[in-house]
Parts: sequence; structure tokens; C-alpha cells
Amino acid sequence: MTRIGLISDTHGLLDKRVFEHFKEVDEIWHAGDIGSIEVLQALREFKPTRAVFGNMDSGDVRYSLSEFYRFRVEDINVLMTHIGGYPGKYNPWLIPWFKKSLDAKQQMEKGPMEKDQMADTIDLFVCGHSHILKVQYDKYYRFLTMNPGAAGKQGWQPCQTLLRFTIDGSKIENLEVIELKRN
Repeated sequence: MTRIGLISDTHGLLDKRVFEHFKEVDEIWHAGDIGSIEVLQALREFKPTRAVFGNMDSGDVRYSLSEFYRFRVEDINVLMTHIGGYPGKYNPWLIPWFKKSLDAKQQMEKGPMEKDQMADTIDLFVCGHSHILKVQYDKYYRFLTMNPGAAGKQGWQPCQTLLRFTIDGSKIENLEVIELKRN
């Protein structure tokens, strides 16, 4: 079992309460608009951290990360980017990846697959950008989408939000929404 803390859109502010809420996680994932290299370094010093850059990131943050990050945790294939959208409203440049994932999943149903074909699948799609917390299953492409909202104070959202969940084999479980009142 792997415990994940998911955060996005800090915009240079790493609220100290994040450390309290993520003290029991195994990894932190940041879905972009980090805001400063110091925020990224603080997260990395605290826990192993996977991250992508966002459209507002520049300089050291942009140069040390990529726009898209594909990785596997236990039996879950993850695609993370900052500007992604949600079911029915994805950014168009993601559709070829999603179609390839769906094709691979359909092929898996027909019989055994090569290991590299299995790597094409997406089980969990993670993004940020909108500052709107949203967790939704995409019935067409057959993966879970997660956007943790915004952990920073920039924007119009009434509170800062984080997600915490576990990956246990091929299951995504124990999802918790954490709301931080603005100080």
C-alpha cells in the first residue's frame, strides 16, 4: 500500500498545515503551478515528491520538471500534467494519449498483451490549473481523474484544498478531501 498526498497550485505558498496533513503519506504529488523552487525543495526534503511544472512556473521550476509525467505506483499507471481538464472537456493535446490507453485496455480484454502495451494504459489522470477540486471517473476512457484544487491562496477559491488517498495494488482507496481555511 502506498499513501499519496496530492497538491496543486501552491503559487509560491506552501502552507505549513500541508506538512501536518501529509505527515503519514509515502509520496507527495504536485500537479503544477508550484511558484518557486523553494516550495519544490521543501516538499522534496519532507517526502519523496513527483511534480510537473505549470503554466505560471518559470525559471528553476520549469527547468527541473517536465510538462507531462507518466509513472507507475504499484499496479496503477498515472499520467500527470498541469492543464488537463476533466471528462468531456479535456485539452485536445491529451486525446491521442487517452485513445492509446483505451485501445490498450480494449486489447487487454481480448487476451494477453506485451508488457510495453500495458504501459500505454492510464488508470489515473492527475491535473491542476482550474483551482477547482474535482474527482471524477471517465466512463469513456475508463480512468479516474483527480484535480486537488488549489493549495495556495492565489485565485478566487474560498479555501485551500488537498487530496490524500492510498494505492493498494490496482485499487485507489481511502480518498480524503482536506480543506484548509484561509488565514
